[in-house]
Amino acid sequence: MSSFRKLIACLALAASIAACSDDKPQGQRGGDGDSAEALPAPAGKAKGSVTGMPDRPGPGQIGPPPQAVDGVVLDDQGNPILPTDESGLPDPAVEVAADGTATSEPTAQDAMAVVRDYYAAINSRAFDRAYALWSDGGRASGQTPEQFADGFKDTSGVSVEILAPGAVDAAAGSRFIEVPVAMTATAADGSQRKFVGAYTLRRAVVDGATTEQRAWRIGSADIREVTAP
Repeated sequence: MSSFRKLIACLALAASIAACSDDKPQGQRGGDGDSAEALPAPAGKAKGSVTGMPDRPGPGQIGPPPQAVDGVVLDDQGNPILPTDESGLPDPAVEVAADGTATSEPTAQDAMAVVRDYYAAINSRAFDRAYALWSDGGRASGQTPEQFADGFKDTSGVSVEILAPGAVDAAAGSRFIEVPVAMTATAADGSQRKFVGAYTLRRAVVDGATTEQRAWRIGSADIREVTAP
């Protein structure tokens, strides 16, 4: 091959290489002669929208919730909306019956109030009232009203600290809650004794239960004296 033909062939080869270089995808060419990696391609159609929300709404009514039906406001799932307290949270003292009506039920705070009233009655020497705060009309204390009152004849007063109650436990037809206490009993001679423990309160939830049976009452107690080491 002549020198002229060799020169033409070399020029053609160089032009071909340059054209191939220009055909590289834009994402694989960096500026100032630097190469950059291509951006990763999607792995396939994602489920739902790009925000992670489903493409279609779930079950339930679309749009604003219905208004009050027979005095009960429902949410978009058809469930009753509980009344709220001042903070805007559901009122823990309200339960919804099977027919959708809201009914007030005793709370954990009510259980604490029973223990507080119990010692207030003892300190005011109203032993009949304190006795009645035990379940079964006082009989859950295991004493007669006279025995109960006689147990405090040498006590001039009781100082009690009521601690945060535990969770409400359920049993067949009943609810239970434990209220811890720490107390100091002062005798008539001025001596003092310290005790710690807890009261277990119960209430009935069966159909037909009376208002008294549905209220928190003391079912049992586990109170132990704290002795100095």
